[in-house]
Amino acid sequence: MGNPGANEKILSYNDVVLRQSDMDILSGPYFLNDQIIEFYFSYLSSCYPAQEILLVPPSIAFWIMNCPAVESLKDFVEPLHLPDKKLVIFPVNDNEDVCEAEAGSHWSLLAFERNANVFVHHDSNRGINDWHARRLYKAVVGYIGASDSASTASYLECTDSPQQVNGYDCGLYVTAIAKTICSWHNSDEDKEVDGMWFSSVKEQVTPSSVAEMRSEILSLIRSLMAIR
Repeated sequence: MGNPGANEKILSYNDVVLRQSDMDILSGPYFLNDQIIEFYFSYLSSCYPAQEILLVPPSIAFWIMNCPAVESLKDFVEPLHLPDKKLVIFPVNDNEDVCEAEAGSHWSLLAFERNANVFVHHDSNRGINDWHARRLYKAVVGYIGASDSASTASYLECTDSPQQVNGYDCGLYVTAIAKTICSWHNSDEDKEVDGMWFSSVKEQVTPSSVAEMRSEILSLIRSLMAIR
C-alpha cells in the first residue's frame, strides 16, 4: 500500500490502537487484520454492554486455540468469566504459528449460545476453517460452564452460512455475522428454539451488506477520531 505514514497512530479505543495502515486496509479490497476485528468487537461490546455477552479479541482466541501449555490454560481463560456468559463470540484464524503474528489467511467465527448449549461455526468459505474451529472448541469447551454439564456443549458446523464472493472479505463476514448475532441476542422477540440466529444471519448478511461493512467501519473510526 506504500503509505509513508502507515504507522501513524490515529485512534485509541478502549484497549485497541488503530494506525493509518488499518485505514488503508479498510479503504481497499484487503484482508482484515487482527486490529480491525478487535476494534469492531470492542465497539460491539460497547453497543451491547450486558455482562452476559462476550466478544473475544482475536489474540485471546488465537492463544486459547494454540496454547502449548494446557495446564496453564485454566488460569488464562479464568479472567474471561466464561461461565457467566450467555453468548460468547470467538474469531477463528487459520494461523498455526504462535511465533508469527497475523500470519493466517482466513477468518471465520465460532459462537457459543448457552440456552442451546452449542458452539456454532460460521465460515464464509465452504467450511475450510472447520479444523481450526474444532481445535478452539475442544480447548475452551471445558471452561464454558461452572458445572459438569458444560463439557457436553456440542459443536455445529453451519453449512448454510453466508458465503463470500471473493478472496479477501472473510474478516468482514466475521464482523457482519457477529453484529447480527449480538442484535438477535439483544432483541425482545421470541428466540427460535432450533434455528437460533440462523434466519437473521441468512437474511441480513449478504454480499452487498458485507461490502458496506468497510465503509461502515471507516465511518465509525472517523467519527470516533473527530470526538477525541
